[in-house]
Amino acid sequence: MGSILIDSPKVELWSTSSIEEVEAVIRAVYKQVLGNAHLLESQRLVTGESQLRDRKISVRDFVRIVAKSEIYRSRFFETTAPYRFIELNFKHLLGRAPLDQTEISEHITRTIENGYDAEIDSYIDSPEYEANFGDNTVPYYRGNTSQVGQKQVGYNRIFGLVRGAAESSSTLKSSQLVYSVATNSTAKIKLSSAIGSTEKRFKILVQGGSGKFNNPLRNATTEYIVPASKMTPQIQRINRTGGKIVSITEIV
Repeated sequence: MGSILIDSPKVELWSTSSIEEVEAVIRAVYKQVLGNAHLLESQRLVTGESQLRDRKISVRDFVRIVAKSEIYRSRFFETTAPYRFIELNFKHLLGRAPLDQTEISEHITRTIENGYDAEIDSYIDSPEYEANFGDNTVPYYRGNTSQVGQKQVGYNRIFGLVRGAAESSSTLKSSQLVYSVATNSTAKIKLSSAIGSTEKRFKILVQGGSGKFNNPLRNATTEYIVPASKMTPQIQRINRTGGKIVSITEIV
């Protein structure tokens, strides 16, 4: 991990910005919000771009347009698990990794109850976005530097989401932080490879859960007993169905 460099220059739009600088802002928004994805000319959001060039909208408005676009929705909402969708929203719109299971659960619940647009707005209209980016700064990866009021664990987790300058968010469909966030840890369980070793078992207590973003059984509580080697797939299944992990404890 130490060899990975996250280069996140601040890109801002000023009233005095030249045409070239405006174009640089547009490219930076596409790169950040779409997770470094390759964008075809036919996929560009020409109306939003034109409005930004004419200063009819702010950089924040253009970020919102891109995040609510069909290309974002199809790449990161319709083709990924719910947990991964929320994870990427934090990465693309706030420039950091989710810090705990509560954050993940709140956003999954918001998507279920209020819909896709409300979920996107919750990041862009948040006090955190305002304090870090305001109206005229393109969001950038900031979890790799120390942040006032932010848990140290965020520093470690951003490297699980950003793997270098050439990485693309759309290449991975499953969560990269599902275990560390659910267990409030920074590293996966290391299993013993010794022949005949006894594998640890864990009890996962889950509240709610059903189909993807549909009709959650909020009051239902389910208990899963799983071996350590099956922990990550089980957590992924729980989060795909909108369940909230209440606790994970080792069975001794």
